[in-house]
Amino acid sequence: MALDGRTPTTGVVDACRRAGETVLVDEVVADEAPGREPDLTVHRGGGCGAPAAGAANPRLSKFHAPEIVFGPDSLREAAHAAVRLGARRPFVVTDPGVFEAGWPAELLAHLRATGLAPRLWTDVTPNPKDHEIEQGYHDYVASGCDVVMGLGGGSVIDAAKGVALLASNGGRILDYEGIDRIANPIPPLIMMPSTSGTGADVSQFCIVTDTERHTKITIMGRALVPDVSVIDPRLLVTMPEWLNAATGLDALTHGIEAFVSLAHGPLTDHHALQAVSLVNANLARTMVRPDDQRARQAMAQAALEAGLAFTNAILGATHAMSHQVGGMLDLPHGVINGVLLPHVVRFNGAATPERFVPIAQAMGLAGHGVPGDEAVDMVAAEIRKLGDEVGVPSGLGALGVTEADIPRLAVLTLGDACLTTNPRPASVDEVETLFRAAL
Repeated sequence: MALDGRTPTTGVVDACRRAGETVLVDEVVADEAPGREPDLTVHRGGGCGAPAAGAANPRLSKFHAPEIVFGPDSLREAAHAAVRLGARRPFVVTDPGVFEAGWPAELLAHLRATGLAPRLWTDVTPNPKDHEIEQGYHDYVASGCDVVMGLGGGSVIDAAKGVALLASNGGRILDYEGIDRIANPIPPLIMMPSTSGTGADVSQFCIVTDTERHTKITIMGRALVPDVSVIDPRLLVTMPEWLNAATGLDALTHGIEAFVSLAHGPLTDHHALQAVSLVNANLARTMVRPDDQRARQAMAQAALEAGLAFTNAILGATHAMSHQVGGMLDLPHGVINGVLLPHVVRFNGAATPERFVPIAQAMGLAGHGVPGDEAVDMVAAEIRKLGDEVGVPSGLGALGVTEADIPRLAVLTLGDACLTTNPRPASVDEVETLFRAAL
């Protein structure tokens, strides 16, 4: 199916496999023992990415990640990274909220101290719009910039990636919807997240709002993995409470969807479960004790590990659905995820309940030997409990979604690349049912 001439779903699974660089299905094993018929079982990876018993070859994985600088006061290291990458006039992307918090002023001081002449661009709104990114690209070219730096949350970082993409490839940002459609190398990218959840600073994704179709598009490719991610937990203390909740739930969604994804593997499983554990143990604490540095650092690590997991394992139905709601209503992505995730967990758990046992254990909900169906229920209930604790609505109706919106949202969901690695196939009717359950 093609939606408005974009993103045909045919062949997207293969493209996701290439983008994730993970072999989703092990090679067929033929048992050639005399007198026995060949065993043509297709072996899929077992729990935590282990190869199935009897498989001749384990699954193959490649793991994409930027250079990572992590820890308090690491913001200054971004200036040294820019120099190493050949910057003379870095293009610094941020937004008005982060600017008011004072972090860009600190970064600009570090950049100027190293002899660089930065250009600051702040015209980014939440859920960055196609026309905003294109204006940023024109400002980048007019200013004669080189390295692109993003200081802010996921919207800022996605906008920075979009500017860099256009800087070397031209055209309109919507031209690049889909997977691996970026032909030319892009300028170096340095990202500095000010929220704890989006993972955009380490991912191969760029999410852009198509203002004509009122939906979000996904641009995916290894060229979008930043060169350097500088993660300074100090930046998290200036997040508004609602943004802290939203981005934290986004990180939880990344961890869970990456762990159950068809493209998961042993390298992504570790990071996914660690992220789930850290979010569940620390998000609520940061809401009631915003200056708790230990909890903030744990959430910064959770966001990082979730990002490393999902950029390599890709995601699932929660994100495919959330992109459509966020594009239509311009709502916080993580809040929508928090509403949808328990419903998608139950939907996927009906097909792959065993994958939710380690997740339940990572959340501290279950011990050894818990049945898969019980683990699914535990995880779904705990997600909803956490949502209640951090103030996320229990239904999409409270966010403005109506019954009349559901058919269009469901059709658009089927064209989203994230759906292709969901562990359970979903028809348009099943997606409509999920949306109705989440109303």
